[in-house]
Amino acid sequence: MGLLNRKKNKNKNAEDGDPNSEKAQREEAEKKRYQGEEYEVLLRYVEDQAEKQKRRGASGDDDEDDDKDAKYTRPWYAPWKKVKVNGKAKRVPPEWLETDRRKGLSSGDIEPRRNEFGYNELESPNENQLLKFLGYFRGPILYVMEVAVLLAGGLQDWIDFGVIIGILMMNAFVGWYQEKQAGDIVAQLKAGIALRCTVIRDGKEQEIEARELVPGDIVILEEGSTIAADAKIIGDYEDKDGSKAKALQEKIDKKKRAKKSGQAQAEDSDDDDDDDDAKGPSLCSVDQSAITGESLAVDKFLGDTAFYTCGVKRGKCFAVVTVSAKDSFVGRTAALVSGANDKGHFQIVLGNIGTALLVLVIFFIFVVWIGSFFRHVGIANPKQNNLLVYALIFLIIGVPVGLPVVTTTTLAVGAAYLARRKAIVQKLTAIESLAGVDILCSDKTGTLTANKLSLNDPFITHGVDPNWFMTVAVLASSHSVKQLDPIDKVTIVGLKDYPKAQEMLKGGWKTHKFTPFDPVSKRITAEVEKDGRRYTCAKGAPNSILKLRKFDPEDVAAYRAQAQSFATRGFRSLGVACKEDGKEWQLLGMLCMFDPPRSDTAKTIREAHDLGIQVKMLTGDAVAIAKETCKQLGLNTNVYDSEKLIGGGMAGSDIRDFVEAADGFAEVFPEHKYQVVALLQERGHLTAMTGDGVNDAPSLKKADCGIAVEGASDAARTAADVVFLDEGLSTMITAIKVARQIFHRMKAYIIYRIALCVHLQVYLMLSILIMNETIRVDLVVFLAIFADVATIAIAYDRAPYARQPVEWQLPKVWFISTVLGLLLAGGTWIIRGTLFLNDGGIIQNFGSVQEILFLEVALTESWVIFVTRLAQEKGTPNVWPSIQLILAVFGVDVLATLFALFGWISGPAPHSGWINIVTVVKIWIYCFGVTVIVLLVYLMLNQISWLDNIGRKTRSKKNEKLENFLTDLQRLTIVHETDHGGSYYRFASGAATPKDKAAGGEKDKKDTTSTNKATKSEDEKKKSVKIGEQKEGTQGHPPATAQGPTRSGPAKDEDDEASSSEGRKIEGE
Repeated sequence: MGLLNRKKNKNKNAEDGDPNSEKAQREEAEKKRYQGEEYEVLLRYVEDQAEKQKRRGASGDDDEDDDKDAKYTRPWYAPWKKVKVNGKAKRVPPEWLETDRRKGLSSGDIEPRRNEFGYNELESPNENQLLKFLGYFRGPILYVMEVAVLLAGGLQDWIDFGVIIGILMMNAFVGWYQEKQAGDIVAQLKAGIALRCTVIRDGKEQEIEARELVPGDIVILEEGSTIAADAKIIGDYEDKDGSKAKALQEKIDKKKRAKKSGQAQAEDSDDDDDDDDAKGPSLCSVDQSAITGESLAVDKFLGDTAFYTCGVKRGKCFAVVTVSAKDSFVGRTAALVSGANDKGHFQIVLGNIGTALLVLVIFFIFVVWIGSFFRHVGIANPKQNNLLVYALIFLIIGVPVGLPVVTTTTLAVGAAYLARRKAIVQKLTAIESLAGVDILCSDKTGTLTANKLSLNDPFITHGVDPNWFMTVAVLASSHSVKQLDPIDKVTIVGLKDYPKAQEMLKGGWKTHKFTPFDPVSKRITAEVEKDGRRYTCAKGAPNSILKLRKFDPEDVAAYRAQAQSFATRGFRSLGVACKEDGKEWQLLGMLCMFDPPRSDTAKTIREAHDLGIQVKMLTGDAVAIAKETCKQLGLNTNVYDSEKLIGGGMAGSDIRDFVEAADGFAEVFPEHKYQVVALLQERGHLTAMTGDGVNDAPSLKKADCGIAVEGASDAARTAADVVFLDEGLSTMITAIKVARQIFHRMKAYIIYRIALCVHLQVYLMLSILIMNETIRVDLVVFLAIFADVATIAIAYDRAPYARQPVEWQLPKVWFISTVLGLLLAGGTWIIRGTLFLNDGGIIQNFGSVQEILFLEVALTESWVIFVTRLAQEKGTPNVWPSIQLILAVFGVDVLATLFALFGWISGPAPHSGWINIVTVVKIWIYCFGVTVIVLLVYLMLNQISWLDNIGRKTRSKKNEKLENFLTDLQRLTIVHETDHGGSYYRFASGAATPKDKAAGGEKDKKDTTSTNKATKSEDEKKKSVKIGEQKEGTQGHPPATAQGPTRSGPAKDEDDEASSSEGRKIEGE
């Protein structure tokens, strides 16, 4: 078809054809095929579709759709290739999922499946080390040096050619090795926190790392465990041979066939319970709140999928792994947040500096070339003074080849240091973000507190036996001793003080039904039996226990007062109740728990304030508990209910003022974390946010520095910039200090290196224009080597940390670097000027101009690093340099001195380039004097207030009109209404009032249209816009809240502040 079309298009390229014509011809052929008798056409269509499905099944994927959705990229090392980087997940062959649960996969099955689908992990730690090494030859700065290599080769200057290649190789190797070394340390630590699971392989149960799973593996899901991969449930754990599951599946299939054939039409009107009966018994319950936001644990039946990273709340069953982690629900979500903004601000800064230096090089080359034209300098002659040699010199001195490597090495060494202190840096550029943080939003439990719940004296209702009270509390707890929730653990361990309660629990108890905790009901219930008597035991938030029935008003009043008393003292309270069959619920009392602040937290918070960091506490506990914790930690008590963030009616600017001024928020859900970060960033703050759940991933990615706390999920760790392996705020503050030290080293080196570029470019430009003289290109190459070799040691230097959040302040960096560079150029010109004196100036007896200039430049440039490493911010104390830096600089100075003394690579010169020892001493003393002047000027510049503020970001910036407008826009929704006059759209506020929330909201949703029509105010009528007549009967659309996501569940009672928010897990607010 395409060939026919090409014949018609004689004027066009025969290889191209006309795609529009070809498409039209294909459509015409398809149209003809589906013409004719009605049922014959239908059968042809069925035949075509069956053939398509057969082809797709054979290929293992939907190639057509995959190609449509796929994205392609060209690798930098092979630009002629197109590589697919995004498309549909690979389809697992159905036969791979038919594994025998008794035997599992054999050892020989694992490798082929892993080769096809990779390891079961969100991110692969393995990198191609060769490609990584070659990556150190990329970038604008490196490209300039590579041009210099070609230029040296073209000039047949083989010494310089080899030396420049050596510089490039040395820089690449050092950078690659240091980053690899840091990566190995991080990988070793990550291996210690890897998720593990129980799997059946070779007929035996084995515990392996979750990353080792492959599609088709049989895994065992049990209460308290984390699901290691998306897996299809295939039967109960007791059903070892699968006979019960097979019989149940046949029964389910039979019912489905019956429904399809119309034999079960009456069942369509039944309740949803009938559907559950059709699925058989629930095999386990899974907490999916981390990925779906569902508050209740979800029952899983035969054939259902259990999702990766969710927790099993009840039951024990077999499941078969269906996809690897990257293709799972969580994997696809993590890929969305991981793929964006991979290029950090640090790379952008380095790129800008490299580009600016390249522009300067080109400018100086053109100036020198234009001046040389008037001197009739040749393009390639004479050998040491021609236009190409000048270009080569300026390319070498003008672009610091070691800049990317030294900064990368500094970051890598810092990352390894942090890793040894239990802080894993996922991306090296995260160190820069951590150094600039000015607000830290921290979890309470485990970070500010010790995460060590202790049981205090409980409140027991009058007339209740304390031993029976503890027995009921334990019965209403999870009994999976391997994976106990912290609250259940402290409850059960509390039995040690109640011997009689232990006797009561011995023998005879049978659990018929256990309903794990959920954030909606806020309680755990267990139906148990002993000696033929059945009981229902309940444990949960005090108010949720009071809702079980109408208790005696006096008991309720005393109960509420005690709960409030516990909360104001910072204690967590849990109500306990019991009901015997045929009797009413009995209120037994309240457990009292306390999570004390960590011993070092108050001191650490004071230290954070000294570092210019504001700490905000985000907790899932009630407001009263949060305030009491703030008092104990030395924080202010401006703590508010997080509902004000979403449901409040404040103006946009007021909301942002409110968030900035608050010391914390209570009853926080993940959506609140995201909103806090967004509001603070809009005010110009650099924010660090802690999190641990899958649904914390968006807020961790949104934050300038996302921190996954100890025990965080895989998805949270993937989205975070930094992962902490230790609890406590002190680890975070230590990481911030270290990050600021690393930042200081990088900034000091960048100032130093720019100053060196300005120094030689200015001096040599004037020298060439005035005297047609330059430093030999051989010596220039060694100056470049000395500048980079010595300063690689700055990665190991001792550095001060700033007392305020740091920033690049590039205008200040360029200003100081330029001033220092001009001072150095002036110092070199002075020593050159002395050589015109009759007595030889600085020369004693004999010496070479080339070697004298070489030694002066080498010494002053190497010593300037000791100046730029000094503190740049007011109030920051200085520290002595490290022995590594001192030895590296001293080694370079000795080597440069030997070059001068013996006239190495000096070319034709008097005395073969040798210099008298006395002259060398004079040059050392002179260079010391130049360095002292540079030091004084540097200290003076850092004391100038306007210079200190130049380039600094404005934090807490406020634009009241814009903020109010954006918030109002979020709250607006378009309401569609109909009446006998036609159809209308109008603007309405989407934010629900607290009163609306107290009413539950469900009735309002159903009656929105009628309510809006009955109560529409005159102002709203003026806003209504009639858009045209529509048919009668069009339904109105209820307004939706646009301010932000809201959590599911009933409205919060007024006295919920006194209750515990057990629903949010104890570790992660």
